[in-house]
Amino acid sequence: MPFLSRRAQLAPASPIRKLEPLARQAAERGLHIYHLNIGQPDVPTPAAFLRAATLPEGQVLAYSPSVGLYGFRRALAAHYSGSLGLPVTEEDVLVTTGGSEALLFAILSICDPGDEIITPEPFYPNYRMFAVMAGAEVRPLRTRIEEGFRLPPPAVFAEAVTPRTRAVLLCNPSNPTGAVYDPEALRAVVDLCRQRGLYLIADEVYREFIYGGLRPQSILAIPGATDVAIVVDSLSKRFSACGARVGCLVSRLRPVLEAATRFAMSRLSPPTLGQLGGMAVLQEAEAFIEPMIADFERRRNVLLEELRRLPGVLCPEPQGAFYLMARLPVDSSERFCQWLLTDFSLDGETVMLAPGPGFYATAGAGHDEVRIAYVLAEAPLRRAMHLLGHALGTYPGGTRG
Repeated sequence: MPFLSRRAQLAPASPIRKLEPLARQAAERGLHIYHLNIGQPDVPTPAAFLRAATLPEGQVLAYSPSVGLYGFRRALAAHYSGSLGLPVTEEDVLVTTGGSEALLFAILSICDPGDEIITPEPFYPNYRMFAVMAGAEVRPLRTRIEEGFRLPPPAVFAEAVTPRTRAVLLCNPSNPTGAVYDPEALRAVVDLCRQRGLYLIADEVYREFIYGGLRPQSILAIPGATDVAIVVDSLSKRFSACGARVGCLVSRLRPVLEAATRFAMSRLSPPTLGQLGGMAVLQEAEAFIEPMIADFERRRNVLLEELRRLPGVLCPEPQGAFYLMARLPVDSSERFCQWLLTDFSLDGETVMLAPGPGFYATAGAGHDEVRIAYVLAEAPLRRAMHLLGHALGTYPGGTRG
């Protein structure tokens, strides 16, 4: 067999997408599947985005500058300055092909092979993939479902730092847990990074998705954070435009942005049409975002209500994003999620979830947990939880009494 690189051999499969072949087969058998495995909201993309993400007939769909369209960068900077009160300028913004490319560029800019990035687990699985692509390693810090997945204390972060550590990576609000981190805990991480000469990569893709009267926060608002912070952001969730593939890096650290820009030049340009759409919706962001967040808070409440009716299920209340991690009374969430697609149905329907182990780097962790994305409206969400309850009652690997 032809040679495969070590990088290719180490690349982990996505727990969010790896069951897709089973889902396709289930659909071909005629099953209706409630997809709660992936962060694809059912909220219609703003009309202004769709109208602007096009060109008149006869024009050329051309490359944009590698750093992004200047008008779009200015619009992003104005959004940060206006909605968050942060002193962000166009020069602090690099437009990327989704938040994923922003993360990859950030890691490539600061890590050499063998370097380490500290991140709380469970974490977004692509963090591990991007680290593998850069030859770096993710060093996980365990958080626990019984404690609401809150950040470990500063001493635990400090103890995890080694001579190979280059950055701390935080997702706030968290994908996959929905945890929103306490400002004091964030300040402690900022202080640690400044004291130990580390970068702080802040994934803020879900920044506005925050509930219970809490207000959106950016790491850039913490005193001293601009000395160490690299913010990753995206339009995907905020404007329900996942397929536009438009994100950005935001940082005051000029050497990092210059390095990331050189990587950006090699891929030529980010999506032009997505940037045109983004410019349009950034001008009316609050009118779209505020009612959407209220809708997702209602969905969260519905999901919690339904899950807490199911015997043996543990799920802390998420304060943000549109995910939660739940512990189920099953022997293996991997086998259970597969079984939902291969063996279970009720009235021609089933539900698709993301198995928990793929969100951990620690072997054996999350074996009975799943991530649930509450990306469906309230009625289908209740139906999906009804199906889950029946499935838990009939799954042969159940562990409930």
